Amino acid sequence: MKAADWNERYSQADMVWGTPPNPVVVEYATSLPAGRALDLACGEGRHALWLATRGWRTTGVDFSDVAIDKARRIASPSPRAVRERLDYVVDDIVTTTVLDDPSGFDLILMIFVHPSPAERAALVGRIVDALKPEGILMILGHDTLNATEGVGGPPDHEILYTPDDLAIDVDGRLDIVTAERRFRETPDGTAIDALLVARKPALGS
Repeated sequence: MKAADWNERYSQADMVWGTPPNPVVVEYATSLPAGRALDLACGEGRHALWLATRGWRTTGVDFSDVAIDKARRIASPSPRAVRERLDYVVDDIVTTTVLDDPSGFDLILMIFVHPSPAERAALVGRIVDALKPEGILMILGHDTLNATEGVGGPPDHEILYTPDDLAIDVDGRLDIVTAERRFRETPDGTAIDALLVARKPALGS
């Protein structure tokens, strides 16, 4: 989908993805020490905002200016300290210069983001470069198996992926913490997601 398509979608609903953060994000990020986070394709900013409330300095990037405007409005009632830790950027995650920030990131999220396989592999390579030593990458999205055995997800099956696909994208540059399928109950049935959590090795390791 193009930015204009997402703008239309975000314009038609109060909250496309709901307000609470994804439970899998909560599961893995809650125990992490707060640092600097990047939420790629952040949509209405639910994960970026949740991280900021927990002390993270967070940047959310999305190519939908409608989504970013909503994210900023949703965050506006938050305490000043939370708002000062949040930065939202309108940009294409595939080409964004945010990943070139030499300060690096302690956590990078890519939650239900489905570029083409070639774009995904190139993006993951840039993400690995942008992580600080011991930084965490989390990718969660619609598994390839979901197309035939699950519900929901993009109609284009070519952009779905498996945990093994994501591990291949990492190309041995990160230590795999988790690479597995997750089953998610929805009103329409069980959805099948692919999850990768990986850590950048410490300096000198």
